[in-house]
Amino acid sequence: MTPELDVFPGAFPPLPPPDLDSPDLLVDHDWRAFTAVERMKNHWARPGWPEGFRAYYWMLTFPDADELTSRARQCQDALAHLGMDRVPDDGLHVTLTRVGSADQVSNDQLQLLADLAEEVPLTAFEVVAHPMAGSKGAVRFTLAPWSPLVRLHAALSEVGRRANVPGGKPTSAFRPHLGVQYSNRERPAAPVIESVARLRTLEPVSLEIDRVDLVELWRTTEPLPAYRWRVVRSVPLSPRSTSRALSGPQPG
Repeated sequence: MTPELDVFPGAFPPLPPPDLDSPDLLVDHDWRAFTAVERMKNHWARPGWPEGFRAYYWMLTFPDADELTSRARQCQDALAHLGMDRVPDDGLHVTLTRVGSADQVSNDQLQLLADLAEEVPLTAFEVVAHPMAGSKGAVRFTLAPWSPLVRLHAALSEVGRRANVPGGKPTSAFRPHLGVQYSNRERPAAPVIESVARLRTLEPVSLEIDRVDLVELWRTTEPLPAYRWRVVRSVPLSPRSTSRALSGPQPG
């Protein structure tokens, strides 16, 4: 069963979509939320990231997704006139859930966390990245469907509870997306929305999600501001053909 999402002011969009599986409804929901933005923010000015800060996260990464990389570059090139910061080819990712800052989580906890995750029957699935929409601080792909991503978030959150790590936002506040470039200053949103609208007819890209990565994440400023990470443990997901579907958080 997929956990329910709820209204969450700190998420974007704050309202959850009316359906977690319909690509048309998810794309429309993301786009409507983006077109309601009046001013974009500087993504890098978000609180909680002092210089030198590092934290552990669960993420989906795409080192071998050539079609995704190509589509992201195509969109970035088309939006180059906006002067935003591109997500580098090897920086494309989907953030699932925060584990905790590096000074709050021990190596023993990381090992326990990854070991517990490997015991949960997480099943591989497919999502599709649809060009394009955005938020108050970024331009991004809409992902569909959301249900397997929400179930994965819930399962990893439960694993984090069992490992006694600080954790992040509740699953009810999760809004999966895949960022392509970040706004690096405050600006009117209308010119960005107008430019992004021209890319909405591009073909979407299918992504096979067959693993989830526990990473140590930090920011860098050279050559451009970006997120970087090292993979602490890559946890494989069971093949869809041989394992039952993920059914949500597992009992402790």
